[in-house]
Amino acid sequence: MSVLVMQLAGPLQSWGAASRFARRSTENAPTKSGVLGLLAAAQGRRRTDDVSDLSRLRFGVRVDQPGVRLRDFQTAHHADTGEPMPVSERFYLADAVFLAAVEGDDRLISELDRALWAPVFLPYLGRRSCPPAEPISRGIVRDSELEAVLRNHKWIASTWYQEKRKWEPTIELGAWIDAAPGERADHEIRDLPVSFDPAHRRYALRGQKHLTVRFPNPRGHDPIAALGGE
Repeated sequence: MSVLVMQLAGPLQSWGAASRFARRSTENAPTKSGVLGLLAAAQGRRRTDDVSDLSRLRFGVRVDQPGVRLRDFQTAHHADTGEPMPVSERFYLADAVFLAAVEGDDRLISELDRALWAPVFLPYLGRRSCPPAEPISRGIVRDSELEAVLRNHKWIASTWYQEKRKWEPTIELGAWIDAAPGERADHEIRDLPVSFDPAHRRYALRGQKHLTVRFPNPRGHDPIAALGGE
């Protein structure tokens, strides 16, 4: 098995799993449906194409920089009549950085990595108005497991954010990973895509397991040592 590692970073992101009507919310971390949709678009798949092979990939995401939640209001008019539509309330995550990864068959993982470097349809972070600020692919880890990658990959938060946390001797990051078959889930979310077809979008429930990742702060600064103390 191989793991495709991705960096999801941009000025704005929005990963909805329970949006209804004029209120478009966002989860605090990328959804599996959003990331698989990004990968499917990079490959050039149409919304009506089968995505069952992607849905079988094991998915995980680590919150390296949580960002700030923003709320926006948007207006629109009917194209034919010019009548105003209800005001839309939309939520975003600003300045967030996530480490996302999918685990699966070597061949499929390699195809997805190539697609990210030469996408057929441009990727976006949950919504078309949210382009990525950095290349998405961070390469493939061969002969490894998803959880190990999330625990061992270096911290990819922005430099300014890492500097902000330099007084912490240990960095603690939250992560979510697909619960294995038969494993008890800590949380369930309806974001497992069955079909992206606009005429009949369908999503199944997915069980998630929460992880806490800890490691020594690579930018750690001991103020006592700086003063010559012990």
